[in-house]
Amino acid sequence: MMVQGSPTPSQRTAPVTQEKKIPGLKARHIHFIALGSAIGTGLFYGSAGAIQAAGPSVLLVYLLGGAVVYFMLRALGEMAVRHPVSGSFAEYTRAYLGNWAGYITGWMYAFEMVIVCLADLTAIAIYMRMWFPDSPQWMWVAVTLLVVGAANLASIRWFGELEFIFTIVKVTAVVAMILAGAAILIFGLGSTPTDHVGLDNLWNDGGFFPNGPSGMIAAFILVLFAFGGTEIIGVAGAEAEHPERDVPRAVNTVPVRILLFYVGAILVILALNPWRNVTGEESPFVQIFSALGVNWAAALLNIVVITAALSAINSDLFGAGRVITGMATQHLAPRSMGKISSKGVPITTVAALIVVLIVGVILNAILPERIFNLVAALATFATIFVWLMILLAHLASRRGLSAAELQALQFPVPVWPVGQYFAIAFIIFTFGIMVWLPEYHLPLAAGVGFTLIMSVLYVFRRKEKLTT
Repeated sequence: MMVQGSPTPSQRTAPVTQEKKIPGLKARHIHFIALGSAIGTGLFYGSAGAIQAAGPSVLLVYLLGGAVVYFMLRALGEMAVRHPVSGSFAEYTRAYLGNWAGYITGWMYAFEMVIVCLADLTAIAIYMRMWFPDSPQWMWVAVTLLVVGAANLASIRWFGELEFIFTIVKVTAVVAMILAGAAILIFGLGSTPTDHVGLDNLWNDGGFFPNGPSGMIAAFILVLFAFGGTEIIGVAGAEAEHPERDVPRAVNTVPVRILLFYVGAILVILALNPWRNVTGEESPFVQIFSALGVNWAAALLNIVVITAALSAINSDLFGAGRVITGMATQHLAPRSMGKISSKGVPITTVAALIVVLIVGVILNAILPERIFNLVAALATFATIFVWLMILLAHLASRRGLSAAELQALQFPVPVWPVGQYFAIAFIIFTFGIMVWLPEYHLPLAAGVGFTLIMSVLYVFRRKEKLTT
């Protein structure tokens, strides 16, 4: 499958590998960025909605979604090791699918990151109400933006260190939750949240598929959205000091992370609570600590989810900034956004993104009760669109390669090409779900509208270049 106007194998130009002059991210930074990208508010709070939609069969949805993410990241990893470039997947889609593909992928990712940042900024303001109920919501948005913006403007290393700390907090919390739940199941510690605890909760209440295939399918979008942001591994890999070593190691941890942090955590939750009891009125993870008699579970989780939101904003600013900067070098974004400071920071781009996010401060002052739902609903389309373009670019990158070139690949995808076609089919099917379910018509319309508007701007930009 190729985008119209895509270059043929003989016409393709490989991404321009940029010389590494500035000290980049260490191996531990890449590993923790990869680790932290899978743990966010989508897991801590979004899992409740997925459980309600699918029941225990949500475990299969997480496994299927995890497989899609894994094959997407392996595709991105193969290209990142072969050609580590600033801009990552936007540059790969430009090189292998044509200028329009690179342009729309880069701007769609930036769009995704900005709206996710707005959602997480708002989430932090909401979380802070627990301790400061009378404080204005916009104030916390402004403070958060100031802290994370400063870290992203300082240096690549500052970003890496901040993400390193955030991830330690998140990982420790999830592992503690899983161990606490396992202790209840195995040793009967604490007071149980229900009359019955055990693995048979997976099939006792309406069976493993209580809402049928349609319920399981309805959970697909929620689960894929929870995995959104994992593609930052490719962006961060371009900033690594040793991408040929660090990117494969980070990507190869994905299956373990998915099994532990998603499937493992949800399995423990469902064993402790029949799925109908997971109502979403509180995080499923709070129920684990409550069962152990930890009365301060809500306060503890509040710290964790604030950390998760801070981590998301931090990495989203980083990813969007690097992608837009890479596009600027290919004249697909304003030239001023291609400038990089002596510390490796695209200051103009990051500063522009921070200015855009100030809109979040204003919206939180005007619409404090509605802003989170309005903004969060727009991210799903952009997330899976970017994944689809990464997979298509990878397929195109393989065409025309000789047997010797294929043999020379340092980090080839497994089970080629079955895994890639499976992931592409799954994403296309997910777009179909957005058409089917009315609640996703708004993000679908917003995503299609953004694509059309940016495509029109691209046509005018091309005409302007031809006449100058």
